[in-house]
Amino acid sequence: MGRNTRKRRMPLAAKAVAGTAALALGGGGLVWANFYASAGESNQAQNQTKTNAAQQIATIDCPDVGQQLPDVPDPARGEVDGELASMDQQITDAYQSLVATRRAQAGDSQYVQNTILGPLKDRRKVLIDRIKLEISRAGGQAPGNLDELASCSGRPADQPLPTDGQNGDGQNGDGQNGDGQDGGGQDGGGQDNGQDQGDGQNDGGQDQGEGQTPNDNGNGAAGPFAEDFININDVQPNSRNLPNGLAANGRSGSKGSFTTKCGVNENKLYNSDNIIVAPGVANGAHHMHDYVGNQSNSSLSSDDDLVAAETSCQNQGDKSSYFWPVLRVQDGTQEFDAADQGGGAEGNVGKILQAKEAQLRFVGNKRSKVVAMPKLMRIITGDAKAFTNGLANANTSYSCTGFEDRQSTDKYVLCPEGSQLVRTSNFQSCWDGQNADSANHRTHVAFVQADGSCANGFKAIPQLQVRLVYDVPAPTIENGQVKNPYAVDSFPEQLHKPITDHNDFINVMDENLMNKMVKCINKGKKCT
Repeated sequence: MGRNTRKRRMPLAAKAVAGTAALALGGGGLVWANFYASAGESNQAQNQTKTNAAQQIATIDCPDVGQQLPDVPDPARGEVDGELASMDQQITDAYQSLVATRRAQAGDSQYVQNTILGPLKDRRKVLIDRIKLEISRAGGQAPGNLDELASCSGRPADQPLPTDGQNGDGQNGDGQNGDGQDGGGQDGGGQDNGQDQGDGQNDGGQDQGEGQTPNDNGNGAAGPFAEDFININDVQPNSRNLPNGLAANGRSGSKGSFTTKCGVNENKLYNSDNIIVAPGVANGAHHMHDYVGNQSNSSLSSDDDLVAAETSCQNQGDKSSYFWPVLRVQDGTQEFDAADQGGGAEGNVGKILQAKEAQLRFVGNKRSKVVAMPKLMRIITGDAKAFTNGLANANTSYSCTGFEDRQSTDKYVLCPEGSQLVRTSNFQSCWDGQNADSANHRTHVAFVQADGSCANGFKAIPQLQVRLVYDVPAPTIENGQVKNPYAVDSFPEQLHKPITDHNDFINVMDENLMNKMVKCINKGKKCT
């Protein structure tokens, strides 16, 4: 039976999305200051503007309701996924209102609270009530704290990432760690940024005609910013800034590997759907994906569609879907999606870069043999909302060829001449032995423990490792401004932060190929 119906759903909260011009002024404090300075202010006025800009709300920070729903009865999952997608659209709408009303905000300290955050809280509460009702009707029980997740806050432009409260217990969603090291650091929840939550008035009051700011790289100053980049030589070897590690599992228990060759999206299959998180919902990701392998991945695809699809993989027995956010250079290029949702209309602008290499490799487990993955298993690694969720699930990294002992997750890297950008994702490799997915798309899989074993009776499965290599023109950084940067596509409010990078996988290998892969890995061979 197919997983999804054929009905394509637009999120309940969807509105007509304006073009890139609607993103008149984004979260970049420096750009905000430069805009007003260019209007002929005195030096004193410029300094005051810069002070105000540092306090300006850069983005919308909302608790991730979906991550608090590990147990949703199967009959309710479709409706719940739809309500969660509607919440994402609400945040997008609120963020676009935020960036289009900078002048009004400058004149009213309560503007954001009263006209954006308050109404957003009310709308989120309606959807949370629906989620609770849908879970109850299906015989389940929603967590008791969902109402507390309705309130959102504003994050100032000068506010750093949260640095308190993360608990590394080796489980997904709780600071687990890809290479078994204890995870400390950030809180994975929706943190309070010190802004009052108002019940507010209705939405409105958007300023019109503010125009596009200088040096915003065409995306309405939504990032990335100069501080999002680091020279690869300044990244410490053999260390990362986040707990989730990237070391390969297989070195003793099951030492083999299996590589599948599926190209680099030469077929140019793109969409801004997310069949895992938002099945049946158009533009459920709010950013564009590259797809390799399965050629029928859209929000409308049922399990039967995936099984019957064509594949870009050389081995036709592998119809798995491998997909990740596209990487772009914000160089003013008008791509095919320049006016579309998921593309330029939501701040994802510039030239889409096609990877020069896409290595898809499965490896074993340090302590035990691996077992076959269930057909149509879904795994997400990394977190598309890590900028506001916290770093518990952030798990992709950037490096350069010739420097791959240096991995950075919270910064994009600047590679020296002759070196190419490397983008790496290692997936969870422990499975609960029962479920091909879970309601929050996290708890059915986990990373290994410190000793390489799987906890809580979980079984070791082949670990997917994705290594993408790009030729990326080096951005220039002058006077605190970055020009022509590269950036990963993201939800609008996530400001193209590198920590929001992520990777997705749906297993659609036929039984013979999956058994071949498991046998190869357990026997310590290298196979393709």
